[in-house]
Amino acid sequence: MRFAPFLLFPWLLVSCGRHPVAGPDGPARPSVAVQVQTAGLSPHVSVEEVVGTVRAKLRSMVEAKVNGRVLEVLATPGTRVKAGQLLVRLDGQELQARADQARAVLAQANRDWERQKQLLGTGAGTRQDFDTAEARVQVSQAGLTEAETMRSYHQVTAPFDGIITRKYVDLGDLALPGKPLLEIEAPTPLRFEADLPEALLDRVQLGASMAVRVASVPTPLEGIVSELAPVAEAASHTFLLKLDLPPREGLRGGQFGRVSVPILETKVLLVPPQAVLKRGQMELVFVVHDGKATLRLVRTGKTLSSGVELLAGVAVGETLVISDVSSLSDGQPVTIRP
Repeated sequence: MRFAPFLLFPWLLVSCGRHPVAGPDGPARPSVAVQVQTAGLSPHVSVEEVVGTVRAKLRSMVEAKVNGRVLEVLATPGTRVKAGQLLVRLDGQELQARADQARAVLAQANRDWERQKQLLGTGAGTRQDFDTAEARVQVSQAGLTEAETMRSYHQVTAPFDGIITRKYVDLGDLALPGKPLLEIEAPTPLRFEADLPEALLDRVQLGASMAVRVASVPTPLEGIVSELAPVAEAASHTFLLKLDLPPREGLRGGQFGRVSVPILETKVLLVPPQAVLKRGQMELVFVVHDGKATLRLVRTGKTLSSGVELLAGVAVGETLVISDVSSLSDGQPVTIRP
């Protein structure tokens, strides 16, 4: 009669869960020196991963403050720029004409003020005429300052040191206030942004440290919660979470990642990965009993950074072999070494 494999496996768990797997009889075998570890519970924090994106903490849309045709674009995506560096030049003839007009008005106001000053000194002019001329000079000076400021807007410069990431205009396009010309990002510092589900909102606090995993970085990053939106996004009912990231080689804006949000702290039985022996689909460990290594069938859970979780097959307080398990056999005499 043939039995399905899935019917045999529960029987193996029952029969081998805490009993030695029988080995063949034979002559006495030499003792092997091994390292052992007492099975004990270790604290473990259960987490839930939330996907997100690495983004530059400092990024900006470079926009025009005045209308004008684009005469020159001096930066393309990937270009590194310095704060104040010229990025886009607009047609500024109209603004130049306004500045010239304001300069001429100021010159005329200064001449009128000089004439009124002389007339007041000789008694031929009145104090009121002098004050009016002086006020006209101040108004004209303010008008020139405004015109000069507006004229400077036809040269669009970088707001900070960074890298141009996108270009939205080309030569001849009409630039308008509020219409983006370029996008610039600072390469550092970076942060991780994720949409946090409402169910996890009470698990996150400002200033808390969380593990962030990015594919291009081999080890987890320590993210510090810097911002948490106080209201949910209407469509997805999620809260925008932002974590500051430390500088790391290979980390760039736009990369995909996951942040581990702590859910519950529990205690689990952990053993070193090298203590678990795999034979086909079975997972086994050696338990030291009466100076012999006894083979024990176990069921493992998650593989964590601190070890492999054992769900069944070993009790707390038992002594496990954690070295040279591949060279042992069931019933092998062992001596414990440091």
